[in-house]
Amino acid sequence: MTPTRTSRSKTSVICRSIDFVNKQTPFLCLRLEEIVSWACPEPKSCSMSRAPVSSMDSDSKATTSETIESLQKEAEVLKRRLEEERQKLNDVSLHQVAQRLDCINWNHQIKPRRTLKGHQAKVLCSDWSPDKKHIVSSSQDGKMIIWDAFTTNKEHAVTMPTTWVMACAYAPSGNFVACGGLDNKVTVYPLILDEDVSLRKKTVGTHTSYMSCCLFPNSDQQILTGSGDSTCALWDVESGQLLQSFHGHSADVMSIDLAPSETGNTFVSGSVDKTALIWDMRTGQCVQSFEGNESDVNSVKFHPSGDAVATGGDDATCRLFDLRADKEIGVYSRASIIFSANSVDFSHSGRMLFAGYNDYTINVWDTLKCVRVWVLCGHENRVSCLQVSPDGTAFSTGSWDCTLRVWA
Repeated sequence: MTPTRTSRSKTSVICRSIDFVNKQTPFLCLRLEEIVSWACPEPKSCSMSRAPVSSMDSDSKATTSETIESLQKEAEVLKRRLEEERQKLNDVSLHQVAQRLDCINWNHQIKPRRTLKGHQAKVLCSDWSPDKKHIVSSSQDGKMIIWDAFTTNKEHAVTMPTTWVMACAYAPSGNFVACGGLDNKVTVYPLILDEDVSLRKKTVGTHTSYMSCCLFPNSDQQILTGSGDSTCALWDVESGQLLQSFHGHSADVMSIDLAPSETGNTFVSGSVDKTALIWDMRTGQCVQSFEGNESDVNSVKFHPSGDAVATGGDDATCRLFDLRADKEIGVYSRASIIFSANSVDFSHSGRMLFAGYNDYTINVWDTLKCVRVWVLCGHENRVSCLQVSPDGTAFSTGSWDCTLRVWA
């Protein structure tokens, strides 16, 4: 292929990309600069050495260089227009809104009401049952345990074929649980009393790296997973068929959460690449992206309203991103907090944000005022997972101290 054809081909790709950008949502304009730099970082680099060079080739290269320069200028204009549109949505800051509100009146004592002991190694993940009574947990010891959170009894204990069971989740009906980890697989177990649940297990899907997180998207028939292979995937439980894959992260996916709506067509993922991405499950496309964390994003959670997303990361901060304003609107941090935030969740109203940290504590933040209102202590090692119960009356934590605790 001659240099002239190569340059024209790249110019054609750029032009088609601009047409696509003009038809899509404004945030895609941010990708235009990447397309331009891929095609030709500098106008001069588009030329390829060939001797002798005809005058026609020289004219063609000059025209291509002018086109690239014009496209780069257009990309800058589009970026400025995008920022102007964002500013129009920025009618009031979260700080201004919070000034009109009273502080949270913390007149009750939250403390551990139950301690669940049974794992022989680090607790890595947990999930509440829809019945608000049971909890499933997974651990480095290769076991998944079903607990009665009221009596602290173990109702089921399943030994997995590998250690580091990093993810577990209850199905919406409460009749199934799913788990996975270093085996790269997501496995579903039916919960049947007086029967060994491992006898009826079903391997649904397999990633090319470890499975870090999973959830059932409003149905027992499908399961959504995130993996160390930097992808998320939607699987059919019955057939094991891959229904949709989600490519967009450049590093391990660590956490996912479903939008709190009846249809449940969108979800958020957090990754080691420091970003949180919003996905449409129907198309497999990323519809919104948020950057702000300065290190790995360990946990993501939708606000109960569905209009914002919280993240917890290795930069020792939690952050709040507004989907409508398309920007970060809150940072939850203190100079004295230097340890990673591993897991976050909102109170039932969304006014409080709970976060578990590597310094063995749970910090409670005022979501609107971005100030810490309480610190909870009780674990003897890092808090690895945290989740508020379905009715909002309690929350559970899991820790590397091999225990789970129920707080209320």
